[in-house]
Amino acid sequence: MAFYVVQFLTGLASAASLFLVASGLSIIFGVTRIVNFAHGAFYMIGAYIAFTLTERFSGAFGFWGGVVMAALAVALIGVLVEMVLLRRIYHAPELFQLLGTFGLTLMVEDLVVLIWGPDDLVGRRAPGFKGAVDFFGQNIPSYDLFLIVLGPVVLGILWLLFQRTRWGVLVRAATQDRDMVAALGVNQKWLFTSVFAVGVFLAALGGALQIPRDAVHHAMDLRIIVEVFVVVVIGGLGSIVGAFVAAVLVSELNAFGILIFPKISIILVFLVMAAVLIVRPWGLFGKPEAAARKTPGLSVNPWRPLTSNERLASLAALVIAALLPLFAGNYALTVGSEIAIFVIFAVSLHFLMSVGGLASFGHAAYFGLGAYGVAFLAKMAGLPMIVCLLLGPLLGCMGAAVFGFFAVQLSGVYFAMLTLAFAQIVWSIAFQWVSVTGGDNGILGVWPASWAASPSHFYWLALGVAALVTIALRIAVFSPFGYALRATRDSLLRSEAVGINAKRIQWTAFVIAGTTAGIGGALFAYLKGSVFPDNLGISLSVDALVMVLLGGVETVSGGVIGAIVYKALNIWLVSQTDLSKLVLGGFIVLIVVVFPKGIVGMLEMLAQRRRKSPPPGSSLLAKPIESAE
Repeated sequence: MAFYVVQFLTGLASAASLFLVASGLSIIFGVTRIVNFAHGAFYMIGAYIAFTLTERFSGAFGFWGGVVMAALAVALIGVLVEMVLLRRIYHAPELFQLLGTFGLTLMVEDLVVLIWGPDDLVGRRAPGFKGAVDFFGQNIPSYDLFLIVLGPVVLGILWLLFQRTRWGVLVRAATQDRDMVAALGVNQKWLFTSVFAVGVFLAALGGALQIPRDAVHHAMDLRIIVEVFVVVVIGGLGSIVGAFVAAVLVSELNAFGILIFPKISIILVFLVMAAVLIVRPWGLFGKPEAAARKTPGLSVNPWRPLTSNERLASLAALVIAALLPLFAGNYALTVGSEIAIFVIFAVSLHFLMSVGGLASFGHAAYFGLGAYGVAFLAKMAGLPMIVCLLLGPLLGCMGAAVFGFFAVQLSGVYFAMLTLAFAQIVWSIAFQWVSVTGGDNGILGVWPASWAASPSHFYWLALGVAALVTIALRIAVFSPFGYALRATRDSLLRSEAVGINAKRIQWTAFVIAGTTAGIGGALFAYLKGSVFPDNLGISLSVDALVMVLLGGVETVSGGVIGAIVYKALNIWLVSQTDLSKLVLGGFIVLIVVVFPKGIVGMLEMLAQRRRKSPPPGSSLLAKPIESAE
């Protein structure tokens, strides 16, 4: 019994730091509606700066003063980020803001290695809390007891701040309906800046307080951000009490899951998250969001099929790409094959996001299921490659059909988080079901047949499939089904009023997108010759989001251009510099600021302005007509 009590107290100690980070993210998203992917990076910077300050200054004052100063310093960095970057893109599509914060995350990962080095850093013990308390033969670190007390204290301070101050009232009002707050004359810029500063301070404080418990390393941002998203969704967006309760729930599941359910311990948290989203989409303590006040059709320009000249230009580009094996080496052809595969992956998600208005944060699940489907058929059943390519993506199709049924019942960020939960469940199964999937060792020896074994032949195969998939999805966009799907995107109520079965249309689109991603995954398995759980991981899902947003989510062809630019630049930078993430992140941030609608979106906007600009001399003729009107 003493052991279980100690395990419970350890979970409570972990919950304190998790609560600090999650409450900051909940506040930021609740007010600004920014999916702040860089929140884990601020947590990591807080830990690194706290390590430096606590090592530099001795004594209790040096340690605790260093922890607080680190959090304040990172909060100042957060203010600069909000004013210089985020303030410029508040009017951009909400998911496009995720792209900017992802670029920051990439930059921070390389910057901390550049400043502090790649090795893990072990901080010193907290003064006054270096010992342990004996509990029936079990030792409880006194620092854990400090964190257990700190969590409710911080919760009380935040409750007073939000319930008893005018600033807190404005924040709570903005969390429920920020458009109404703006209509009442509140200065949104400074409200957003102050909220972002408080949220970043809490994240950095959570990181700083972890240095006596865990080593500081350059991958701790990605480790914490997934758990933080889970806590925020379970607790309810904008709810501090919900963040506290959810942090305790998640931490205790992590503490006891490995003891009670060792084979599914990783899945438990995401199963709870999925169950909460299905039963109560706005979280345990959250409230339903107010309806958006955007006029349908304003954010997305009317689309049109390609003109004859544009079709000829696209065909010419495809022919030029097909000629690559005539003058390129094997390495270039392998890179070209990978880019073509990721074009398939990107256009599948782009179809779901741009046409259906459904942003999936776990699209890699279906890409990975397609890869595993091919591996199972090739290694276990011994089927030929062509049969595996035809049947393997069906595993991704079945996964999309099952998960999509539940996901399309939700919308907005709740839809996105449910897809993330399903993807993490699939990843956890692949990681822990070692007897079938090979676990972290993966499935090896998935090689293409002799007719596709050479780099040139496989490149032509990947390019041909990518072209066919892109054409098929583009035809679907301008088909009756595509128009019905776009109607559900623009106005769910109006589409249902004219007789469109919105949920069935969205589910069908989800299945189409999942199957298409499975096709890309099937080719990827043969390209790499192996399949690993990372093919289902969150990092690959984020890559897909970045490719779509980089190209332009409000366009028809943005996924193609985004995939080509992102993968080509990523592969080239990795081969040229050790700071590839820093350069790539800087490029992404630059694109976000300069081209807030994506590369293709900006090109289309420039072309539209050029078509609308009057010919020389026509302005003089237009003036009498305007005066008469």
